[in-house]
Order: sequence, then C-alpha cells, then structure tokens
Amino acid sequence: MPPISVLIKPSSGMCNMTCDYCFYCDETQKRAQESYGFMSETTLKNVIRKTMLRAEGTASYTFQGGEPTLRGLDFFEKVLSYQKQYNKNKIQVYNSLQTNGLLIDEAWCRFLRENHFLTGISLDGIQKTHDACRHSRKDNTPTFDRICRSIALLETHHVDFNILTVVNQTVAQNIQEIYAFYRQKKWNYQQYIACLDPFHEPHGQNSYSIHPENYGQFLTELFHLWYKDWKKNRQPYIRQFENYIGILLGHFPESCDQRGTCSIQYVVEADGSVYPCDFYMMDEYCLGNFNENRLEEIDAKRREIAFLKRSLLLDPSCKLCTYYPLCKGGCQRNRDWNPEIEAYQNYFCQSYRMFFDACLDGLMEVANSLSHAPHKFCEFQNIPQDLL
Repeated sequence: MPPISVLIKPSSGMCNMTCDYCFYCDETQKRAQESYGFMSETTLKNVIRKTMLRAEGTASYTFQGGEPTLRGLDFFEKVLSYQKQYNKNKIQVYNSLQTNGLLIDEAWCRFLRENHFLTGISLDGIQKTHDACRHSRKDNTPTFDRICRSIALLETHHVDFNILTVVNQTVAQNIQEIYAFYRQKKWNYQQYIACLDPFHEPHGQNSYSIHPENYGQFLTELFHLWYKDWKKNRQPYIRQFENYIGILLGHFPESCDQRGTCSIQYVVEADGSVYPCDFYMMDEYCLGNFNENRLEEIDAKRREIAFLKRSLLLDPSCKLCTYYPLCKGGCQRNRDWNPEIEAYQNYFCQSYRMFFDACLDGLMEVANSLSHAPHKFCEFQNIPQDLL
C-alpha cells in the first residue's frame, strides 16, 4: 500500500465558534447522528494501528473539526504514543492540526513546536471580513483579536503555521486590504479556499456565497498582488499558485482539488466511522468503521460506491478546453451533475477561465524562471494519462 493520508475529527463537529458558512455544520445536520462526541482512546488506537501497519514510506495525520483542540492536549500525547508504538515499519510520520486558534496557549505552542505539528490557523483576513462570519459560540462575540493573539503566541514559540482563509463574498471584495495586512504581519504561508454552498442546495443563495465572476476576479486580483511581490523576490507561498506553477513544470499537484480526480483518503469521525472525503461526511458515503472493519473492507466499500470513478465523469467539452491541463475541472464538490450529458460541470468554470485568461502568462513566466529551458504551455497538453 502507498503512503496513507488520514484526517481525524477528535471532537466530531463540536466547536467553540460558529461560522455562518461552516460546511461541516451543514454536513452533520444532514445525517442521522449530528455529533459523535469526543473520540475515545480505543478508537484512536484502532485508527493509528490499522493505518500505520499498512502504510509504506509515509503516513500523514491531520486533526481537524469542528475544533480539534477541544479534545485536549492529553489526547494528542496519546496520538504520539500510539504512533511510536505501531511504527513497526519505521515510516516517516507527519502530523498537522487545523484550528480556529481560540484555545491556543503556551502549553499548546510548546507541544506543537516540540512535536513538529504543522499548524493551520483559520483567519478570514482583516477584522471586518473575519468578524463578519466567524463568531464565538458562547456569546456570539467577534473572534478576530483573540485569534491574532494566538498567532502571536505561535510566532513567539516558533511554531510552523500557515493561514487558511475561506473566500466568501466579503473576503473576495477586500482582498487587497487582506493581502497587505498579511504581508505587514509577515504571514508568508497562505491558503485560500472557495466558500462552499450547502450540500445539494442551489449555488449562490446565501449572503456569504461566492459567485463565479467574483471568484474569478478574486483569483486574478490576488495573483497580480502576488506577482508584483514575486518581481521583488518577496512573494508569500500561496498554495494554489504554487501548484499551478508545479503543474507547468511537469509536477503532480499535491492539492487534491487540482488533480482532476478525487484521491484516496481516510476521513475519520470521532466514533471511528470513515468517509472518503471531508466534504462528503454524510451517511450515504460512510465506508465503514475503524473499530469494526479492516482497511481492505473500507477500500472495497470505496470502490463499491464508485467514489473515485465518479470524479472522472467530467463534461467532455471541459477536457477540450485550453486550460484543462491546469484546471482539471476543479474540486468535485464544486461540480454539478448535468443529466442531459451524464457528466459533471464545475460551478466555477467561468472563474478559472477569467483567471487563466488574465494570469497564464505570469504563471508561465514564473515557471520558466524555475526551469533551465523555457517551454510553452502547449507542451503541457500531453500530460500522462495516469495524472488525469
């Protein structure tokens, strides 16, 4: 078996914040059991034992929520203990934590630093854009200042972290101020994710929804800001752009939404139930349970529901597009089924066309600067089929 990627929700969907656009709140409300409480040590042990004993080369564990820090530091000490106990094959283990930052204190910072947890902090830009959607669950108060203090603590303790920003309508409209704020703070590792509309509901019906034209404008504006800084050799790492440049250089993208097909993942709820993707944690997609099923059974269920194959059913005209070798049709969660052609079409197709029309030359310039021989975009039309 190849390297294994596991995403664990130790606190299920429980959170100390309430965010207007939270995709996981939407998912939990659309299944028979909304919350599974805290993950037990027995379940944690079974997850780590069954994955580490089968992994080859590397095993990556990401802890997400809800809010994973609600489970407490003792739980994460157990994570390290079980990883050490079951690392029979001497594989490389990577741990990461995605948190809203509200519970981060000096003890958490020491743990994250000493144990090399890459930490993602959810922050939606400047104060007015962040506080517009992300509130304290306890009293519905703003959270921006508290999270900024947590980030300062991470910096003081030299914890490796990145900023994850959800691109909703408000964020998209204020990207220049947000980019300048991040640069002033020297937060040089950034990730931007398009806001999801509720599952199986019409797009664009909520105040936070990001529309295709707005998302295309956002990507273009962000790239131009980044490109200006690249010219000055001071650009931040922005995951989406780095992956596009990597594709132009012939590399396989590490971000699953830029691969064109869904990837093999094990996303684990607090009770041990496992799903193929964080965006599809509803009952109809459950693949089994790590407390009851072997990895082979879980993988067989993935094949039975044809989760990966479904992501190949892309509109044929999409694959004829000039930009397909870079776009790959985007994330499956943003695709809509068209029964007339029996294929999926991406809601953000217009966004990507706008972006590449405006920014492809800049992407190619950056890619060419990183290679010894200049090349043209047309050469990347023939990407090997196993990458499509």
